[in-house]
Amino acid sequence: MQYLRSQEKTLMEKLEILTDAAKYDVACTSSGVDRKGSGNGMGNAIKAGICHSFSADGRCISLLKILFTNECIYDCKYCINRVSNDVPRAAFTPDEICELTIGFYRRNYIEGLFLSSGILVSPTYTMELIYQAIYKLRTFYRFEGYIHVKAIPGADPKIIEQLGLLVDRMSINLELPTAEGLKKLAPNKHRKNILTPMRQIQNGIKENKNDLVLYRNAPKFVAAGQSTQMIIGATGETDYQIMNVSEQLYKKFDLKRVFYSAFVHVNDDKELPAIPGGPPLLREHRLYQADWLLRFYGFEAGELLSEDKPNFNVHFDPKCDWALRHLEYFPVEMNRAPYEMILRVPGIGVKSAKRIVNARRNGNLTFEHLKKIGVVLKRALYFITCNGRMMYRTKIEEDYISRQLLGLHEKLPFSQDGMTFTQISLFDDVRFNPKPDIVDGNLALYGQF
Repeated sequence: MQYLRSQEKTLMEKLEILTDAAKYDVACTSSGVDRKGSGNGMGNAIKAGICHSFSADGRCISLLKILFTNECIYDCKYCINRVSNDVPRAAFTPDEICELTIGFYRRNYIEGLFLSSGILVSPTYTMELIYQAIYKLRTFYRFEGYIHVKAIPGADPKIIEQLGLLVDRMSINLELPTAEGLKKLAPNKHRKNILTPMRQIQNGIKENKNDLVLYRNAPKFVAAGQSTQMIIGATGETDYQIMNVSEQLYKKFDLKRVFYSAFVHVNDDKELPAIPGGPPLLREHRLYQADWLLRFYGFEAGELLSEDKPNFNVHFDPKCDWALRHLEYFPVEMNRAPYEMILRVPGIGVKSAKRIVNARRNGNLTFEHLKKIGVVLKRALYFITCNGRMMYRTKIEEDYISRQLLGLHEKLPFSQDGMTFTQISLFDDVRFNPKPDIVDGNLALYGQF
């Protein structure tokens, strides 16, 4: 009956309600898949970065990001769309999803679709409607662009399997970091029901890779992998607990991404925390930085935090904070250190680390070379040496380096030996060779000096 009532609204009224309702769902990034169109349809999926929302003022933000419906049978305390809330409700039909996607694509507003949903009648009923929309979009409209769909825990596994053959990415919201938090704030949801379809998708991806080896033209299953999202700050978990959960998800379920959504207070409920300063966005930012370290820098959650130090430092990014607490590993010699250790130096990213390893094969690197390679010397200079020398004389002490990085160096007094700790310019005399070398000559030749 609710579904029928929602059909009384115009398409634009539904679009206004359901794009606004989708703004709290952040588990949406670049496609991660490079799939050309067949030539018989419209669109293709590329793995170049894509922005992922549709703004209310009509600006083009690449993916049409909507809910199929904001009707919901559940009463999650943190959700604006919970059944006990009196909010405007709407639901698309499968044909309307197709009409919107193709219409926006033809106007060059979008490159793909991100489709999530509340739960209408039951998880299986809702997933059947979503499947109808995606199937028609792929077959009747021959849309070959990127599609990301949220799978609903508790839905029939057969529907999830069929849908996985049509979409590029699927995701299932973990909702909250721990089962205890889920039981407290989302009593209708259960951790097992969430992890079961997550495991199904993981196994389906593995089996599909084997099928593609045997049968070249086998259809791809969730080619861009799966992701998840958890709300941060609604329950009392520490950063250490959250990062351990993320680490296990990456290891056990082969997830592409874990997304962290700062808790937004949209409902009045005694079980929800009061956040005077608004959503914990800085905390969310630190978790994303740490997540990057887990996936690309070789760190483990137990290295970044511990039970004795359960939360990230608000003043420093996680890698810099780790370096300050482990100065016994520094300074790192750029001309000899292994790639894995170079990655752990603040101010050096994955690309810069690879460039350093490649460049030093042709000769010894100096600080000037590191600058050209892309190293952020403002942070890195306290942790590295080139040819056995630091960029300038400094102390390998946590308090001193911390003050320097925070911009408090002008307040430091002279030390007992009379040495000052003022950062000098790259062009001051610090025993650099003033004559251009072969690397400089090549850079100048190609206009990169």
